[in-house]
Amino acid sequence: MWGPDTAVLAAFGAFIGHCFPFWLKFRGGKGVATYFGLLLGLNWLAFAAAALIWLASAALTRYSSLSALIATASAPVFLYFVGHVQLAELFFVLTLILWLRHRQNISRLASGTEGKIGGS
Repeated sequence: MWGPDTAVLAAFGAFIGHCFPFWLKFRGGKGVATYFGLLLGLNWLAFAAAALIWLASAALTRYSSLSALIATASAPVFLYFVGHVQLAELFFVLTLILWLRHRQNISRLASGTEGKIGGS
């Protein structure tokens, strides 16, 4: 009823609210679950593609954080190429924020100390 712009703004607000909740002194999660939930709600086909990429990457590397980084990087590209430019722009911004939230994971991946799925 309010158009796609309202959905994009609401999605951005939900993501920012999850990552930086004021009642937790702006210390929230890293945003992966919210990102995927927004993707599912706004474009289920992009969600399916990103989820398959996450699953394949997790199966190959056994790194959940790396799989999330790869899958979230693919979502804006997928959205752009299927013609959803506004959603691609939104998810590009969300991906940048999510990657910033994963700085420590990226450092651990680079140094080889990141925990693996099923690892001790």
